[in-house]
Amino acid sequence: MSYLTVLDILATMAFAVSGMLEALEKRMDTFGVFIIAFVTAVGGGTLRDILIGETPVFWMENLVVVYAIIITTILAIIFRKHLNRLRKSLVLFDTIGIGLYTVVGIQKGLLVDLHPIVCIALGTMSASFGGVIRDTLCNEIPVIFQKEIYATACVAGGVVYFGLSYFNLGNQWLVLISILTVILIRLLAVAFKISLPSLYKDN
Repeated sequence: MSYLTVLDILATMAFAVSGMLEALEKRMDTFGVFIIAFVTAVGGGTLRDILIGETPVFWMENLVVVYAIIITTILAIIFRKHLNRLRKSLVLFDTIGIGLYTVVGIQKGLLVDLHPIVCIALGTMSASFGGVIRDTLCNEIPVIFQKEIYATACVAGGVVYFGLSYFNLGNQWLVLISILTVILIRLLAVAFKISLPSLYKDN
């Protein structure tokens, strides 16, 4: 199993928990919880693979991903009371997911010789699209379309990735530092209520 596959699985697991928590907040039934968890987990990766022409998409070819989502969702439901004790647990798991998926999207773009700017865009879309589907199905305005620091964190992580690639760092350090950059920027933005400037004046 390649490290990209491992990152993909970890990202889908984080997003599955994120989707499950959102669905529970909306008081959905068991089927609804699983659907939201699943589309949140695979939405971004599915878009990524379709854009680069890698079909069937990753979760159709590797059922380990599907099993990981199912098991993660079941465990998250069982231990949801413990998860709820974590402050901003939805934000935490969502942030871990976007950090992982950003780097996976970038590296998959590099495998098909895409330009670095396109790779960063691919990583950002990979990281964000699952959340867009989740929020839309849950009747919420997607976070990426609000003034919160979300996609911006993904772009920053991508810039750091390619910036550090000019130095003689091992690939593992590139991946780790880029993921941590996305996570740190997103968590700091949430903690200190940092947001992008709005085009509209508050009434």
